[in-house]
Amino acid sequence: NISIVPYIYNMEEVMNLADIVVARSGAMTITEVAKCGKPAIFIPYPFATENHQEYNARVLVNAGAAKIILDKDLNKEILNRTIEEMLNNKEKLKQMGKNAEKVSIKNVEEKIYKEIENVIK
Repeated sequence: NISIVPYIYNMEEVMNLADIVVARSGAMTITEVAKCGKPAIFIPYPFATENHQEYNARVLVNAGAAKIILDKDLNKEILNRTIEEMLNNKEKLKQMGKNAEKVSIKNVEEKIYKEIENVIK
């Protein structure tokens, strides 16, 4: 069962229901994937300034939490094969999710609040 949607307003809710996230790799998407602890397949937007989406994706790839398919290499066979390989290895999929969570910064709201307090003082 696959759902393809153009934009999601309730991202955390939808990601929590997903087994694998397939998405571009903007900074917020990387953050949300890590926070939700989801394995992912990233397809970096090739025209992003200074290729930053690929660099973003590599953070989770290097952590063992995601795979990358470059836009120039993307086709239905490669995407389907990558999804199937991930879904067929439940233990690895679970570990990828745990690895994603390890990258997530905890207590972010509190850290931002403390930084704002320090600036105001």
